[in-house]
Amino acid sequence: MITSPDFVAYEQKCAAAAALRADALPLNKSALFAALAAAAIQTVVIEFDGCGDSGQLENITGLDAENAEIPLPEENIEMREVQFEGPRTLVVKRPVRDVLETLAYDFLEQTHDGWENGDGGHGEFTFDVATRSITLDYNERFTDSTNYQHEF
Repeated sequence: MITSPDFVAYEQKCAAAAALRADALPLNKSALFAALAAAAIQTVVIEFDGCGDSGQLENITGLDAENAEIPLPEENIEMREVQFEGPRTLVVKRPVRDVLETLAYDFLEQTHDGWENGDGGHGEFTFDVATRSITLDYNERFTDSTNYQHEF
């Protein structure tokens, strides 16, 4: 198998960007969870759905300790944003909602790249403020076909 130098360079760039994302994640999670806790949010649920080469986040819902819906904070928080070109990390200020969206899309790309293709995937993320954890519940759709051929 012959591998082109361009492909090797691209793979190296992908690996470097992934390493930067891994380094940035604890800092981004810390800033995000601090802002959610300050707003008395206990849980954030993000629903997503994709198919036919398209996908989107459907709902982003903040919940308080009694599981009542509560608005997300409107403040900007500092996050580390990985730029693929370079690759490099920039420190930027983004609204809490944007940080949640960025993390959700990044996690989907990392764990189920192509989740929006074909029959697609759907599910939800749960951001648990008390445990400072993010859980992805992912469902993948697929079309199945069984063929039988008989000759008599």
